[in-house]
Amino acid sequence: MTQSTAPTPLSYKDAGVDIDAGDALVERIKPLAKKTMREGVLAGIGGFGALFEVPKRYKEPVLVSGTDGVGTKLKLAFEWNMHDTVGIDLVAMSVNDVLVQGAEPLFFLDYFACGKLDVDTAAAVVGGIAKGCELSGCALIGGETAEMPGMYPSGEYDLAGFAVGAVEKSKILTGASVAAGDVVLGLASSGVHSNGFSLVRKCIERAGADTPALLDGKPFKEALMEPTRLYVKNVLAALAAHPHEADAASGGIKALAHITGGGLLENIPRVLPEGMAAHLVKGSWPQTELFAWLQKTAGIDDIEMNRTFNNGIGMVVVVDAAAAEACAATLRASGETVYTIGRIAAKGEQASVVVA
Repeated sequence: MTQSTAPTPLSYKDAGVDIDAGDALVERIKPLAKKTMREGVLAGIGGFGALFEVPKRYKEPVLVSGTDGVGTKLKLAFEWNMHDTVGIDLVAMSVNDVLVQGAEPLFFLDYFACGKLDVDTAAAVVGGIAKGCELSGCALIGGETAEMPGMYPSGEYDLAGFAVGAVEKSKILTGASVAAGDVVLGLASSGVHSNGFSLVRKCIERAGADTPALLDGKPFKEALMEPTRLYVKNVLAALAAHPHEADAASGGIKALAHITGGGLLENIPRVLPEGMAAHLVKGSWPQTELFAWLQKTAGIDDIEMNRTFNNGIGMVVVVDAAAAEACAATLRASGETVYTIGRIAAKGEQASVVVA
């Protein structure tokens, strides 16, 4: 008679999932999330669901949501071991989108997925997420850390997140009132932000060892990894100071456009009413050393630059001509670098965005 042998016990850790490491990460995250708490938070990190109450100062609140990731910029974070700022990128990509509707970001949740959890790396990433939330005035109230053996190569991870904001129904920015003669202001970007990195990485590959030591006064790698600028607090202040009333003849900010994938040529038309076009003046904002290097290395023309990268302008503000100078002054006083880059005109036969 053959004696049966009991199988060797297998734990979740044997299968590649370390519950203790996950618990350690949660403990590291808690003080970071605590710094982002704000009015409205009822329950945050640790529960099955995060609770948030829309502030009572809103009379007719409309919720605005946005979701995004960081894209292939993460490949450089892995290669260069630079993990502390990609979390800011993650937050910025969503909160800047929510801002475009005139909304104040209220809270943010993230999703961090990896094959094997490295607590130090994950804590650095989430530290950036918390920093982005803190700078945007929005609460980090929850998230998910997924350790999935075999799904991701060693040392790599993926990030996603979403933000929810609120705006008074009467103050939603739709762009419907944009008209010929309105001024287009451009707010400077901090760099490439988080779009176009598939081409950026090709440029790095093409350059090989022949990359510049510095770009715009920063070491090469830092210049490329500079996180996406968070426009939330400064633009919300400008919206409060220069509101546009739908039934008024003139005045105020009429539309915002976050310049992400598709650049200036693809994003500005998203906030223009039918029959309107943006005429941008070539050279009205400077090309930084970073974008000049990318254009030269890639060997592409101005059109391709303006439809691939933000090319130096991370947020566009369309404002009534009568309020343009005051609006620009408000934004500059808060720390934004502002350029008058064009005007709105009837579209006619031309494209929705013309740079000439």
